[in-house]
Amino acid sequence: MTVYILNLWVFWPLVTFLCTAILFFHQTILKGQESDPDGCSEKGTGTLSLLKFALPILLCYFLIKYCSSPQGRGRGRERELPVIPHRQGPTRRELLESYYERQVRLSPHVLGHSKAHVAKLVSELVRAGRAEIPPESTLAFRGDFVQIGSAYEEHKVSSPDCFDILVPLRLPRGLKLDSRCSPMGEGGLGGGPPLCSLETPRKSEWARQHQTFVESFLSEEGRGDAYWLSPVPVLRWFYPTVQRCLGAIRYPFEQRCYITLSLTEDRVLLRLNPRSDYVCCHISMGIRLIPAFHLGDRAYLVAQPKTEAAGGKQGALWTVYFPKQEQKLLGWLKGRLPVNSCHLKCLQILKAIRELSGQVLDSKDAAEWRAVLSSYAIKTAWLRLLLTSAPESWEERHLVERMEDLLRCLRDALHSRQLSHLFLEGHPGLLPDFLSLPKPLKDAPPSNLMAGFDPSSLDLVSARLAYSWTHLHRLIRLGRSQRDSVGRGARCKHLESK
Repeated sequence: MTVYILNLWVFWPLVTFLCTAILFFHQTILKGQESDPDGCSEKGTGTLSLLKFALPILLCYFLIKYCSSPQGRGRGRERELPVIPHRQGPTRRELLESYYERQVRLSPHVLGHSKAHVAKLVSELVRAGRAEIPPESTLAFRGDFVQIGSAYEEHKVSSPDCFDILVPLRLPRGLKLDSRCSPMGEGGLGGGPPLCSLETPRKSEWARQHQTFVESFLSEEGRGDAYWLSPVPVLRWFYPTVQRCLGAIRYPFEQRCYITLSLTEDRVLLRLNPRSDYVCCHISMGIRLIPAFHLGDRAYLVAQPKTEAAGGKQGALWTVYFPKQEQKLLGWLKGRLPVNSCHLKCLQILKAIRELSGQVLDSKDAAEWRAVLSSYAIKTAWLRLLLTSAPESWEERHLVERMEDLLRCLRDALHSRQLSHLFLEGHPGLLPDFLSLPKPLKDAPPSNLMAGFDPSSLDLVSARLAYSWTHLHRLIRLGRSQRDSVGRGARCKHLESK
């Protein structure tokens, strides 16, 4: 409904003009009618004429009085100088929330469909390679798999396009391998969890009876009285085995998507490209299949990448993964935190800032930046902050404060060159009692995730991290989008059909 406001600056002059004009015409028209036949007018009409001319003068007087009043002057100034409200930029909280919703947050629906499709394919794959009876002279699939990584811990960012799966292997029947752990930093190694070796005596009866397996998988590096199980021949066996199992189950899945298999960075990569709308929202997904050996208490040994295993004894070492312990710890923390907690959002935003800041670096600096600020190092600092802070401090309204605390923890670790491994730090009081470690790791020395890096590199990373937080609005505006727009915006036809 439109509301009209009377403009007094126009109204009063208009009324004065109209009244004057009416009196003028009235006086002119009636002048002849009020005269006597002898041409003399009546004198009694003089008083009436005086009143008629006095009325416009009074109107003009009231108009001048109103314009000279404070109310009239104030209205005039409002029209001449309108008040324009000052628009401020978004606050840091608004910036983080907007960036999270537009670039970081994943659709739970899309992620759920993607995980379900990956689980169905991998379960059929490992079932096809499972051996009911342990083989005597080769490896075999144990028949299960372990889902690890950010996609299954609810802190993945950008797009659900990559999934990590541990595929536990079964050793030949009768073969016993002893695990021995050595701290990182020994022999020129870098930072991280301790590396373990799997060895068996050279003079054992099993080794003499199964020379084919010994020649294919075991090496004589290290101590002279033991054979070492090397990751390289295990990977060499794993790839054709996965290829053979995939051939047995390929047909029903290729009606929905194209499946390709490749060996990338010492990991077997299974790539799924949608053929129809079965793969939710047409997302191309990669599945990294990682061979692993069970160490005990749901900890696993995984092959070291070649870049970190530089020949000699180091080439026969395995790194330790704690996927079940980490997932159990996250579930316990989630039960303690408020319903509207921002703990996952803080971790996701920090990982997204790391990727955003790495886009402006050259290849060498970007590799060093991501190596120091690895996802595991960021998650370790985040878990430490969760364990040492009050649960109520993680409410949604404290998002900016908790982000600053997390950045401060990381920068302190970079300056002190010390970020202890969460499960191998030598201070068991920090973790709840229900988390248990395998026996070979209970007496392992403390592990420092920042060991092995150049101090100047750590200082540069710390300075760049502070700069990225201070100028986050510029990085967001100038950086490339990290989101798969197809996966973000498309609606799933299966959801519409239900």
